[in-house]
Amino acid sequence: MTIVEFAIVRQRAIPVIRAADPEKAYVLCERLVAAGIDVIELTATIPRWDDTLAAVSRDLPHAMIGMGTVVSADAAEKACAAGARFLVSPFPADEARAVADREGVLFIGGGCTPAEIAEASSHGLCKLFPAHLGGLGYLGTLHAILPEARIMPTGGIRLNEVSSWLRAGATAVGVGGDLYGAPDLDAAIAELARQVSEGAPA
Repeated sequence: MTIVEFAIVRQRAIPVIRAADPEKAYVLCERLVAAGIDVIELTATIPRWDDTLAAVSRDLPHAMIGMGTVVSADAAEKACAAGARFLVSPFPADEARAVADREGVLFIGGGCTPAEIAEASSHGLCKLFPAHLGGLGYLGTLHAILPEARIMPTGGIRLNEVSSWLRAGATAVGVGGDLYGAPDLDAAIAELARQVSEGAPA
C-alpha cells in the first residue's frame, strides 16, 4: 500500500468536490483542510479544473489533493502536471492508468460490474460507482466473491449513510453532493466526522 493509499484509507471518508464554480471549489478545500480533512478529491467536471488543482496544491501543500473523473490520457497528464497526488476514474480507463503509472501517481480505477471491480481491485484500492445503484447489499455481494478487494463506494452516498457503508465493509467512502452542496458546510463537516467515527471498526 502506497503512502497516498494509506492516507485515503486512514481518513475513511473522502470529500469529492464537483462544484460548478472553481472559486467555490478552492474555498471548500481551504475549509476542509482547516477542519482537519486533508485528503480531498476534486473532479475534472469543475470548469478550469487544472488551474484549480494547481492553485490548491500550491497553496495547501500539506494536503493530499487528487483528481477524479479522469478518463483519458490527456486528462491524466494535465492532472499530474498540476500536482495531483492521486487520480480516480469512475470506469475502466487503461490509457489514464498508463499515464499515472508512468508518473508514479496512484490511480484508483472504477467500475460497477463484478468484472470491472475485479480488474480494478487487482491494482489496489478501487472505486465502486455509482454506489447507490446497488446499495449496501451489492457491496456485500462483491465482497463475497472478491473478499480481498479494497473498495471505495462513491456516488449518491448521503452524509448520514457513511457509517453504514463503512460497517458494511467499504475501505473508504466518497461523499459529494451532500457535502459541497450543504447550506452549512461546518455542520456538514462535523456530521462527516461523526459518521466516520461511528463506522470505525470496534
